[in-house]
Amino acid sequence: MSKTKKKSSPKSDSNPDQSIGNGGEIHQTATDSAILKTNQGIPISDNQNSLKAGERGPVLLEDFILREKITHFDHERIPERIVHARGSAAHGYFEVYEPLSKITKADFLQRAGERTPVFARFSTVAGSKGSHDLARDVRGFAVKFYTQEGNFDLVGNNIPVFFIQDAIKFPDLIHAAKPEPDREFPQAATAHDTFWDFISLTPESFHMIMWVMSDRAIPRSLRMMEGFGIHTFRLVDAKGRSTFVKFHWRPKLGAQSVVWDEAVKLSGADADFHRRDLWETIDGGDTVEFELGLQTFSEEEANDFGFDVLDPTKLIPEEVVPLEMVGRLVLDRNPDNFFAETEQVAFCVANVVPGIDFSNDPLMQGRLFSYLDTQLKRLGGPNFHQIPINAPKCPFANLQRDGHMQMLVPKGRVNYEPNSLDPSGPREAPDRGFASFPAEEAGGKLRIRPESFADHYSQARLFFQSQTQPEQDHIVAALIFELSKVETPAIRERVVSHLLNIDGDLAARVSAGLGLEGVGAAAAAIQAADLEPSPALSMLKKAKPTLEGRTIGLLIGDGADAGLIAALRKAIQGAGAKAKIVSEKIGGVALSDGNALPVDFRIDGGPSCLFDAVAVVASDEGAARLAAIGAARDFVSDAYGHLKAIAATPNLTDLFAKAGLKEADLDDACVSLAKKADVDTFIAKASAGKFWQREPKVRPLP
Repeated sequence: MSKTKKKSSPKSDSNPDQSIGNGGEIHQTATDSAILKTNQGIPISDNQNSLKAGERGPVLLEDFILREKITHFDHERIPERIVHARGSAAHGYFEVYEPLSKITKADFLQRAGERTPVFARFSTVAGSKGSHDLARDVRGFAVKFYTQEGNFDLVGNNIPVFFIQDAIKFPDLIHAAKPEPDREFPQAATAHDTFWDFISLTPESFHMIMWVMSDRAIPRSLRMMEGFGIHTFRLVDAKGRSTFVKFHWRPKLGAQSVVWDEAVKLSGADADFHRRDLWETIDGGDTVEFELGLQTFSEEEANDFGFDVLDPTKLIPEEVVPLEMVGRLVLDRNPDNFFAETEQVAFCVANVVPGIDFSNDPLMQGRLFSYLDTQLKRLGGPNFHQIPINAPKCPFANLQRDGHMQMLVPKGRVNYEPNSLDPSGPREAPDRGFASFPAEEAGGKLRIRPESFADHYSQARLFFQSQTQPEQDHIVAALIFELSKVETPAIRERVVSHLLNIDGDLAARVSAGLGLEGVGAAAAAIQAADLEPSPALSMLKKAKPTLEGRTIGLLIGDGADAGLIAALRKAIQGAGAKAKIVSEKIGGVALSDGNALPVDFRIDGGPSCLFDAVAVVASDEGAARLAAIGAARDFVSDAYGHLKAIAATPNLTDLFAKAGLKEADLDDACVSLAKKADVDTFIAKASAGKFWQREPKVRPLP
């Protein structure tokens, strides 16, 4: 008996490898399966560029491809942010130094000494809310100014450039950087195939890659990192004159980072290290302070820079346009509730006040749409501005009504304008309201990347060649580490092919570390130029000796010299740092004078990676006990490996020996505490920061 062949069921209409025939049947076509289309099935001719009015003109609202792509991306996660999910925040104020009326009519910048309330949020980018603080990642640096003319949100990062030139590529970038979708790992890391596959096919990203592979991506503290507005903005004065501007934040304590092994161990010792540091600093009565610096320049000056200021993968060296410090940001109050404030705060790049305006930067133009769209979904609807942390602190009124989560009770019969029934209702204010700068734009509607955006390597070379030797070594090591995690050989080779266009020595060292041979340089639209090095791009070249805001770990054994410990604590406090006591028992440690010293950390919970420098003080009996404790040996060996200043009483030679440190290993940053006068020597060595001369011995690199 023959069987009737069962008809297969139609494929889902969400499958891109199918089409609908004349009779309504669904069938697959090999040609269509390779064509990128919108969710409405419309073929996409250009997935690299937004639709603009002319090559360098503004992005057009009619770009339905951009809007669909960004909208879908914005709504991919509920309830946490897709990016910048893990954040920390604080309240404070911004104080302007001198009136800036010559360049802007922004009201909060008109009177010297005026203080504007702010809320600042710092974050990682790639990890989820539950990830750790010390991932190698970009850090968000967003500040909401509650001005008398409304909220101004300066939404930036701790790196002055970005991976991509056009917002239409942002979903692709983040999809590539996030955990791979079939396995949901690695978390909060870019050391995997999809990220580097995207990067290796996107040459414009390599300037940003130099920054992300540098120590900027593993800051010591949120209090010790720089911030940048990234884009070129406009300032507009009362006469309607425009000045281009770049925004910079500079930490009062100076920029400082950790080394990679230190970051790894910090992640294990305290996944909340940055979050805890910010909270405890403010909770302890200290403030966190940054200065706001402006780079201002005219359109004529911009045309002479040799790069396009609308390209967000480019920066303006400070040696070309110096920073003018115009005010300070002081954070002095922790949030009262993490969810209500830190989690619900909604930053929008489009939130500007009269006197601050946008440029045609195509990445910024996409952000102007994306942020508002994201908040509508993440915070439940159009009334998210009524959440207290988002609400303006100045009076405001409009005719918008109703909607999900409406908390206000608007009165009256009029909810439209113009009207004659409510003469006292809100009206437009031509003399005081926001008015866009009337820049002249001309050109056809184009999906095109301007030729002025084509130099992808010159500033990447500038950044690498402006670093000190230790900083260059760390970029090399980071690239080797990240690419060693990449499983696909062709991806590793493509990355190296781009590095060859940046710096031959850089590429050779990375190739050697990966065991690659015979890789040729990638085709370059424009060959990298040798630019004048910029010392301002190096953290170490700008670093000044200081212990202010730092933490010194004191590992104390029972019976330790009370006078020496008192001298250490006094000197540490005098240098503006804090001393934390580590010992065998959390209940306290007995000193030579019979008193018990309170302890902050039990030794296995207070590793030396938590501190900027360390000292070990013990009696002869206490020294013998410490030498027998594995965590004490790790305390010393890790401090040495992380290039920190170390002080110790002379009776601790056995501890150092068991930690693998011979007398010949003890360098100028290792201080013997034989007498109280040695304390000053230790403080001086600790104030100098990491002892980079030690690094080749502990971490030899290709």
